[in-house]
Amino acid sequence: MGTRAEGTALVTGASRGLGAVIARRLAAVGHAVAVSYRSGADEARAVVTDIRAAGGKAEAFAADITDEAAVTALITDVTATLGSVATLVVNATGPQPAQDPAAVTWQDHLDQLAFFVKSPTLLMQAVLPAMRERGGGRIIQIGSDVLERVLPEMSAYAAAKAAQHSLTECWARALGPYGITVNTVAPGWIPVERHAGTSPESLASYAADVPLRRMGQPEDVAAAVAFLASPAAAFVTGERIKVNGGHTLG
Repeated sequence: MGTRAEGTALVTGASRGLGAVIARRLAAVGHAVAVSYRSGADEARAVVTDIRAAGGKAEAFAADITDEAAVTALITDVTATLGSVATLVVNATGPQPAQDPAAVTWQDHLDQLAFFVKSPTLLMQAVLPAMRERGGGRIIQIGSDVLERVLPEMSAYAAAKAAQHSLTECWARALGPYGITVNTVAPGWIPVERHAGTSPESLASYAADVPLRRMGQPEDVAAAVAFLASPAAAFVTGERIKVNGGHTLG
């Protein structure tokens, strides 16, 4: 069974970081790609330009994926422009502040849940009718290995990420009869643009604890996503694949 796939892929948070690399990779293996973004219009257009220059097909779509009306409009626009969504990559994220658990508020939890529970739910529900009609689809959530790392200062983020993967498992069971697979890709610390100020010492210290003795690259995550979106992963669902070089092995 091959690894090349076609159909429209929607990648949220795709103007920069992991999302941009995932979008480029999916385009390279045959998907028309909807580059969704809330900020960074110029960056989103640059991703689209890169994809087209490489012979792929892509369009940029601005949307607040935590807003129900905006998500509905996004899916309508993507479908009209590129065709119905065959692969949904739930990647967009918000700020991830480090906080003492004693100071975390309910609003802090809600801020994380908006990106990792509300938004995925809205997106899944919006693409589901077309996936059912076409007899299958792929939903891929970008999670985190923070669940295993047990970082007290990231409690709100970790709780939301745990909830996000619970959605993956529940959806995998519910949507399997329609030929829809649902999986989570859980990266470790993968430096992207927002980590530009990180000291070499911090990077070296982290890498020293990784069995493969290196930092992960965005391309490592994109490769896992491309696999899950491909025909080769047609019998893989409900899984959480850590892409962290073994960093959280016991």
